[in-house]
Amino acid sequence: MRRGKISESILKRSVLRPLKNFEGEVLKGAGVGNDCAFLSWDNSGFHGQEAGSVIAMTTQTVTLRVKNAAYLAVMAVANNLAAAGAKPVGVTLSLTLPEETEELLLKEMMEQAKVCCEGLGMQIVGGHTEISGTVHIPVITASAVGKPLWGIGQPGAGQDKSDGVLPGDAKSKGARKAPGRKSEEKKDSLDIVMSKWIGLEGTSVIAHEKEKELAGRFPMRMILKAQSQEEYLSVAPEAAIALKSGVYAMHDVRSGGVFGALWELSQKMGVGLCIDLKKIPVRQETIEICEFYRLNPYELLSGGALLMAAAHGTELVETLKEKGIPAFLIGRTKAGNDKTILNQDETRYLEPPGPDEILKIF
Repeated sequence: MRRGKISESILKRSVLRPLKNFEGEVLKGAGVGNDCAFLSWDNSGFHGQEAGSVIAMTTQTVTLRVKNAAYLAVMAVANNLAAAGAKPVGVTLSLTLPEETEELLLKEMMEQAKVCCEGLGMQIVGGHTEISGTVHIPVITASAVGKPLWGIGQPGAGQDKSDGVLPGDAKSKGARKAPGRKSEEKKDSLDIVMSKWIGLEGTSVIAHEKEKELAGRFPMRMILKAQSQEEYLSVAPEAAIALKSGVYAMHDVRSGGVFGALWELSQKMGVGLCIDLKKIPVRQETIEICEFYRLNPYELLSGGALLMAAAHGTELVETLKEKGIPAFLIGRTKAGNDKTILNQDETRYLEPPGPDEILKIF
C-alpha cells in the first residue's frame, strides 16, 4: 500500500465493513469522513438526554520527522473535536520511539503537547511510552475526548426536535438538530464556506524544517511569515461561531489538503459539490514554497482551515469576519455524486484523496 492515509476503497473494504455498532452506547461510529465518535452511557439515545451524558472521541497519529510533531498531534485531535461540535477536555498520548532516542527528545515532545493543551484549555490525562526497535522515527498517537457544545435537550432558536443530524454528520439517525438549524434546509443546496487559508500547517512545517534551504532562495521575512502560520492552526473559534449560526455540517481540513477534505465532506453528507478553484484562499508564502518544492497546495497538509456547509453562507462569512476570522464562500453542494472543480472555463472532477504532498519532502 502507498504511504499516508489508506485509500477510501481499502478503508471501506478492510476497515469499515467488519465494524458494526453492537451497543446502544455508540451513537455515532466509524465512517468515511467521520473523525469523531459519539458515545453515551444512557441507552435512550440522544432524545431527552442532557449534553453531559454524551462524550466525543477521536484519535490521530503523526509520523512526520519534524520538530513539533507532538504539538501537531494534539492540535489535530482538538480540531477533530471542534469540527464535530465538541469542546476538547482531555488527551492521552502514545509514543513509540526508536532505540537511539535520547531522553531530551522525550521531554521536548511532552513540553510541546503541554503547550498545545494549555492553549486549547485541555489537559494530558494519560498515555503510554515505549522504545522499539521496529520504528526508525517517532510514532505519536493522540486520542482525545470532548463534550458536545450543541446542548442536547436544550433546543436553540429554530431547532427542530423531531429530526436532524449531528454537526458534521448528515446521516446520523435519531440525532437532534444543532441549534439554529431549520428543517427546511436541503443538504444538496448549501453554501460551502472555508475559514482562513489552505496549506497553513504544511507551509509552517516546511518553513521550520527547511529554513536553511529556503533561505538560499527567499528573503528571511517571507520564511518567518511562513513559519508564523502555526499561529492559525486551531479551528475551535470558527467552529464555535458556525455552530451557533446553525451550520449544517463541518469538516476540518488536514491530511490530503482541501481537495481531500472536500471529498470527505461530500461523502459524509451524501451530496455532490461545485467548487470555484479561484475562490479557495491561499497565502503567497504557501504558493512560493509549493512552487519551490513542486507541491500542489490544494493537496498539502492544511490543519487550521475549516469547511462549513451552511444555508446562508454569505451571512456566516460576514459573522466570522466580524470576529476577526478570515472566511470565504468557495462553492455549493448539489444533488448527485459529482464533485466538480471550476477554474474559469475549465471543469475537472475531484478524485479520491491520495498521499499528502508533504510526504514528498519528509
